[in-house]
Amino acid sequence: MRIELLVFDGVDEMDVMGPFEVWSHAARRPEFELALVGLDGPVEVTGLHGLQFKAPEGLGRPDALFVPGGGWMNRAEHGAWAEARRGVMPARIAELAPTLQWIGSVCTGSMLLAGAGLVKGRPATTNRGAWKELAEFGAEVKTNRVVDDGTLITAGGITAGIDLALHVVQRELGADVADAIAGTMEYTRDRDVYSSAR
Repeated sequence: MRIELLVFDGVDEMDVMGPFEVWSHAARRPEFELALVGLDGPVEVTGLHGLQFKAPEGLGRPDALFVPGGGWMNRAEHGAWAEARRGVMPARIAELAPTLQWIGSVCTGSMLLAGAGLVKGRPATTNRGAWKELAEFGAEVKTNRVVDDGTLITAGGITAGIDLALHVVQRELGADVADAIAGTMEYTRDRDVYSSAR
């Protein structure tokens, strides 16, 4: 399975780095691959808090796509809010979604999925400060830390992305692998997961 983690200027660093850390451990196995990607090709990103890092590849045709958030609630000049207003990223996400095994988000990355038309009528979550807006897109908002609706997996605010990433590892590689990664990271899992029957 190849997961691409889509990054952009203004992204919340923890939204990216938490899941990246988890999936980097999983990617030591040949059946699991991870890449940081920019929308239109390799990109150097400046995060919400000023951390600069590179995505060495552009968005391709992954098995799964993960979309972080950042910069939504304060309507920042760069971040999820700006990307939603620009419209290019939600359009590309909508185009790619039918080809994916699953698409996921943490924090206000779910608002980019909402802008792509992916949450209407489905259980989902986001940062608690954006629950009302997510509901306005037709989502059945859940207050759980992670919401797994089969092909759509969303997480609450910021650090919830770590729990989403571990949940994905458990789904794909088994609970023993997920628990071992959490142990290596010295991280206590929060298992507040809503799973639909899909």
